[in-house]
Amino acid sequence: MDNREFNEIWNKPVIKIGMITVLTGTFMSFLPCFYLYFAHGIIPNIPTILKGWGMIASLFGALYIVEPISYYSVLGLAGTYLSFLSGNISNVRLPCAAMALEATETKPATKEAEVVSTLGITGSIITNLVAVTLAAFIGTALIKILPPVIADAFKNYTVPAIFGAVFGQFSLKYPKLAVFGIGIPIILRLTTKLPGWVLIIASVFGTIAIGRIMYSKEKKVEDKNVSA
Repeated sequence: MDNREFNEIWNKPVIKIGMITVLTGTFMSFLPCFYLYFAHGIIPNIPTILKGWGMIASLFGALYIVEPISYYSVLGLAGTYLSFLSGNISNVRLPCAAMALEATETKPATKEAEVVSTLGITGSIITNLVAVTLAAFIGTALIKILPPVIADAFKNYTVPAIFGAVFGQFSLKYPKLAVFGIGIPIILRLTTKLPGWVLIIASVFGTIAIGRIMYSKEKKVEDKNVSA
């Protein structure tokens, strides 16, 4: 299947459906606000709204740019729409998409990867919906009966453990790039006093730039070997 055919069969419908569902979800997120305003006349003033948004943006603003770019090669187009609509990207969607590619031995950023990662993410959403529903009823009670040290471990180390597992998985495939992926944030952390969001941007785009340089060099070597 060439790029033109794939674009007609997959990309265009995905973009159309994705935009509708994401915009619908965005609109529905404001329904509680609309209810408070129209039913009770309650609405904060503009400075308060901007202040609240500024506090959130100062913590997560970098992710507005970093996450869509850095996750795209694994999530794909459809997976990106699905993941940003359903949430839990870094701790559920991304690992599931990565494992789907790993299990099927599919190369990231290909047409095949687009389909495979979408199937993996879709399965994770269905499973997550069931699990979250159960957790809403029994999860809190279970955490309460666990010893504090175990409960704290679940709360504090689950996400880092998942990130570490995903990093280890890709490190096996791209060991040279993994050195820079872990080295850049460590060096910046030890040698500078940059805020966390700057470290995230520098680490993600620095690794992408180095990966691009490494790819270009390997491509030149392959072209020379072919021409020879």
